[in-house]
Amino acid sequence: MKRDDQIVRALTSWFRRKARPLPWRRTRRGRRDPYRSLVSEFMLQQTQVSRVLERFDSFLERFPTIDALADASESDVLAAWSGLGYYRRARLLHRAARVIRDEHASKIPSDPA
Repeated sequence: MKRDDQIVRALTSWFRRKARPLPWRRTRRGRRDPYRSLVSEFMLQQTQVSRVLERFDSFLERFPTIDALADASESDVLAAWSGLGYYRRARLLHRAARVIRDEHASKIPSDPA
């Protein structure tokens, strides 16, 4: 086994034992949700996890799907983003939701750019 493979296995094993249960990692059915991951990636930029945890669920209650986010007004998105700072991220997430809706039939692409 290559040294790189050993490191990957050790880190993966450690993560399985020690990872915090964060709401964007899994859904209730135990699957990853690309929309939840997308929202969390925008929220977590330059923001502590504890702060994101305070806002994540309420944001998803307001915008439960990519279409709901894309259809919302910018002012609604910014209001829901309140408390996270760096409002440019909210605007970019909103724009991304519209592109995903309009150019990808509301399906978040799974292939790397």
